[in-house]
Amino acid sequence: MDPRNPRQQPYGAAPQQGMPQQGAPQPGAPEAPAVTPPAYAASGAPAAVPPAYAVPQPGAPAPGELQKHHVHHSYIWLGSIRTALAVLLAAMVASLSSIISFIAGASEGAPAEDAFAATIAIAATVAGLVVLIGALAAYQLVSYKHLYFMLSADEFNLHSGIINKKRVHVPYQRVQSVDQRASLLQRLFGVCTVSIDTAGGASNKAVQVPYLTKQQAEWLRVELFSRKRAALMGAQGVPGASAGVAAGAVPPAAAATPVVPVPGAAPAHVAPASGNVLDAGAAVWQDVGGLFAGAELDTGRVTYEYGLTNKELLLTGLSNNTAFVIIVIGVLGIAGQLVDVLFSLFPRTSSSFVEGLATQAAAQAAADVVGGAVAAGVAAFLVGILVLWLLSGVGSCISYGGFRARRRDNRIEVERGLLQHVFQGVDIDRVQAVVVKQTFIRRILGYCEVSLGKIDAAAEGEDASQKSALNARGLVIHPFVKVSRVPEILAGIIPEYADLPTDAVPVAPVALRRAVIRRCVLQGAGFWLAVCVAALQLLLNVVAGPAGVASAFELDLVGGQVVLGYLNAGAAAFYVLAAILLVLDAVGSVLWFRESSFAYNERFMQMSIGGFSRETMSFPRQKIQYGYTRTNPFQRRARTATLAVRTAAGVGGTTMRLIDVSEQDACTWLGWVKPRGNVLQ
Repeated sequence: MDPRNPRQQPYGAAPQQGMPQQGAPQPGAPEAPAVTPPAYAASGAPAAVPPAYAVPQPGAPAPGELQKHHVHHSYIWLGSIRTALAVLLAAMVASLSSIISFIAGASEGAPAEDAFAATIAIAATVAGLVVLIGALAAYQLVSYKHLYFMLSADEFNLHSGIINKKRVHVPYQRVQSVDQRASLLQRLFGVCTVSIDTAGGASNKAVQVPYLTKQQAEWLRVELFSRKRAALMGAQGVPGASAGVAAGAVPPAAAATPVVPVPGAAPAHVAPASGNVLDAGAAVWQDVGGLFAGAELDTGRVTYEYGLTNKELLLTGLSNNTAFVIIVIGVLGIAGQLVDVLFSLFPRTSSSFVEGLATQAAAQAAADVVGGAVAAGVAAFLVGILVLWLLSGVGSCISYGGFRARRRDNRIEVERGLLQHVFQGVDIDRVQAVVVKQTFIRRILGYCEVSLGKIDAAAEGEDASQKSALNARGLVIHPFVKVSRVPEILAGIIPEYADLPTDAVPVAPVALRRAVIRRCVLQGAGFWLAVCVAALQLLLNVVAGPAGVASAFELDLVGGQVVLGYLNAGAAAFYVLAAILLVLDAVGSVLWFRESSFAYNERFMQMSIGGFSRETMSFPRQKIQYGYTRTNPFQRRARTATLAVRTAAGVGGTTMRLIDVSEQDACTWLGWVKPRGNVLQ
């Protein structure tokens, strides 16, 4: 609990003066029976007073029945407002042409009959919209009464639906993470959407509970993890572990559970202040909370915490993928402008090439105004691209405003977002891997992105591309950090990964030759671009060349031959581009060969894939679902193999592959990865 935050309230604390507490007995109500909080004999945690939510309300279910927890009432009116805005926007877009016609007719003095008919139509449309919005609001109200969740002894239950009833069961042992997301409108009112990720395959969906207050969301997260720990202890046969999750009982609050020291963990401390200019806005949000946020709860002890500096925040914003795409589009646009100017010099008639070129050159030289307009257009295009890049960077900075990553008890939590708030957390035992990524720009600057691979679940409506994005990102614990600072961050936030292997095993020497062939020829963009340009150039010359098909049939293609000459000259530019791409592929092959390796010890394995961008993944041996080696005929001839390791990270799992490891190293690793296999001495 942060003593500097007056809004923070531990579990079991007395209600603040004048603040209504959910579940508190009302005046004149019969006295509620005393609730004795259970004690975990195995963990040695003292009995604790349950949170205010656990106090029975008047009309509460009888002992043995489950308490229904409804979402916040903003689900009715805030959801109705969002629906109404969407309906109004759709109606405006659909009737835009009619509105324009009505305004134009009114300005031209249309007949009174037409104006009256248009007025009646507008009134009918408005009345229909009012009726439709009212019906949607009524549906939202009825839906609210059927949307609630319950916490049983073994599982979390979410009920929803009016006609088609839906009930989702989530056993506590399957809970992976409990995340929060809040749009700007939700933040203003202090509510959020809670997403509960569970262990599962690619078809697994996250369970979403909408419109919970911030206090409810924090309570639910702690409650789920508390019951999960109790269920796991009960499954392991710990005496008295399941006593706290009986029907209607509430486990002790996390705040009352002593922190179990982690072997090798750093002493409890918070990293030195590393704030940025946007942290002030995030602090204001934290203090205000929202209209219905409620008192902040103490959810555990923080042992390590850090944020982003101004430099890291700025680099994070300017190095996003959107900025790169915008720059590429800008370069292509400028190239298109230049090509258009050059082709304006080409003769458009079948006259002599020299005469046509001279005429066009004279005309172009005389058109100073046109040339100036083209230059102004190019400059405006560049300015527009720069503005879009800056806006994209500002958007990324705002999305990472208030970024904080912390180690709280046995969980890792990350929150960010100045306007739209995102809170993500994961239990340490559910972390599948630590991933360090370096794009080309990050490598030049000496920075990287650090993320945690965890079991993810896709939300409703997400397609395959969004699932692959989940796999690629994981839980980002730092978006832009110096490579030299990574060990310090890992030692503070996840000290369980301190014993990573250091003796890297490189790929086989023959892998360089095979990489050049694979990347420069079989997969080489430059090589195949040159092949395609050469094939097209040959085809055009065969058809329209002086000794081609056109000459054989005595066709008049003088103008076509002139254009063919220009195309042959343009093909040279593509050959230059192909050569540049080929050189880049060759350099990438050398970088891949020099930096690709793997390492392992008794507890961990590490795999690095090099190139212009570099990715290093470290994962515990016990998190490996399976590993195998694979060879093709060419690899068997070169006495190399491909290593493949599968973990449960991402949506449906993640597979890391390293090509062209020597056959002997592959056999040794395969013996290590086998269950109860050999380990390094």
